Amino acid sequence: MSKPTSHMAGPARVIPTKAGIQAFPGTIDSRFRGSDDETAVGASPNILEAEREANGISRLAKQLCGLVLLAAVVLAAPAIAKPGDAKNGEAVYAKRCVWCHGAEGDADTEVAERLNPPPRDFTEATYKFKTTGFDDPIANDDDLFRMINDGMPGTAMVGWGDIVSEQEIWDLIAYLKVFAELEEESPTDQVDYSTQVESSAESLAQGKKLFVDRCAECHGDSGKGVATKKLKTDAGERTWPRNLTKPWTYRVSTDPKDIYSRISVGIPGTQMPSFADPKSKKKLSPEERWHVANYVVSLAATGAAVKAENTVIKADKAEGAVPTAPDDPRWAEVPPTTFFLVPQIIAEERFFTPSNDTVTVRALYDEDRLALLVEWDDRTKSIPGDKTAISIADEDLTEDAVAVQFPVTLLEGMEKPYFYRGDATHPVNLWRWGSGGTEAPPSVSLMNATGADAIDERDAGSVDLQAKGVYVDGTWRVLFTRPLATDDAASDLWFEEGRVIPVAFQAWDGSNGETGSKHTLTTWYWLLLTPPTGMAPILTALLVGAFIFLGEVWWARSARAKAEAPEA
Repeated sequence: MSKPTSHMAGPARVIPTKAGIQAFPGTIDSRFRGSDDETAVGASPNILEAEREANGISRLAKQLCGLVLLAAVVLAAPAIAKPGDAKNGEAVYAKRCVWCHGAEGDADTEVAERLNPPPRDFTEATYKFKTTGFDDPIANDDDLFRMINDGMPGTAMVGWGDIVSEQEIWDLIAYLKVFAELEEESPTDQVDYSTQVESSAESLAQGKKLFVDRCAECHGDSGKGVATKKLKTDAGERTWPRNLTKPWTYRVSTDPKDIYSRISVGIPGTQMPSFADPKSKKKLSPEERWHVANYVVSLAATGAAVKAENTVIKADKAEGAVPTAPDDPRWAEVPPTTFFLVPQIIAEERFFTPSNDTVTVRALYDEDRLALLVEWDDRTKSIPGDKTAISIADEDLTEDAVAVQFPVTLLEGMEKPYFYRGDATHPVNLWRWGSGGTEAPPSVSLMNATGADAIDERDAGSVDLQAKGVYVDGTWRVLFTRPLATDDAASDLWFEEGRVIPVAFQAWDGSNGETGSKHTLTTWYWLLLTPPTGMAPILTALLVGAFIFLGEVWWARSARAKAEAPEA
């Protein structure tokens, strides 16, 4: 195995410490000391001291510049690793990797069927994210190092860089090659990056045009992913087009160079083709690939970001009545809050392979009603009975759906019901909307639950619960509205201004076999109906400001009067 050197191994890190700086001739402390023989007869001590300080600063600046340049050179250098030792790598593999990838490296493990995507089969050596040529089956060692060190976002493959040493990763790479008998094999071709095209308005415009022509069939015009075909890997695993507006799902990164690599190489073993293949009718030149890469980077910045600190959905009071349609233009002015969706693995029947990963919520209220706009990206519009939808579905096709969960009664302090459909002593309200099918219209339902299987169906019309949904560009937008109060306070939550109210969400993708307890969900978050400020706080602030201003004027006049007074 040749000695691997790569920028992907990560740069060597040098942190200058005090001891490190003092190892160079002359320390910072000695810069201003001067020496006895520098004093000339008749020279002013103050002038000589100033000269010594100036000379010292000059010498210090030069040496600090040298340190900076030295650090820059060291940091820019690639990591230097010893050749990997397969025997040591086997021990690392047995301790860290065998549980998902299997003792034989073939990913035939109990956990594999519960992971989406499944673990890599090392015996096939089909590495999807590589920087070797599109028709070169061998990946660079650097590509493997990066995947192991950094992990793969959006998958169960975590980054091991903070757990194992750099040398252990190189050893592990040497051992992985044993599974496919590639110990002596080396890549013969590399991605041609040509000259990188910097992002600009012109580049983005060209990239968008090429994207719509070459990529929209799978990724959609908006980049959210539209499943027009039932896509599978060479191994028969179901795949979905990447939602390019969600940067946290990019398996490598959103750096233009990494995206250029994907466009050039494709993703081996999947339907993502190489656009550098001269035999392809969709071939792109290097310059065109850079334009598309720049455009994809711009798409990655358009998604609704999930921020851990955003746990509260703030509902402002609407001017007039709340919107009654999910596409009302007023919603564009309401700040969104986005949460991660996770698979339901608490109750039977558990679910491990979701396709949807976030839900975005906006809220408004008026004198009488609360309006919640719930949005989630879904690559398929699941309509039971529709032939196209059936051909795309992974299993038996069911409807897409979403539910909102509230406690029936607000508890004291931060206490909440159990987050999955409440518990025996703390019931929850469930508002559910379903997309319907060719023989059934969309539906809205109301339920009270005291546990995963303890659900009481109610009449949504009895509390005037309404819901409407629209599907546009790979995104469902469902609007729920309900009066702030109902006639049955014992069965329904009443919404009050200024109170933080627990809220949670559940979603179903009918094309992914999600039905019943097989779905995604969130934990509890918060909804706050923010009270209007009114005039009282404004008047109070104005009065306080006026008092402060008058006090400052009085103080300034007093100070000036004292300064102008004749001395005694």
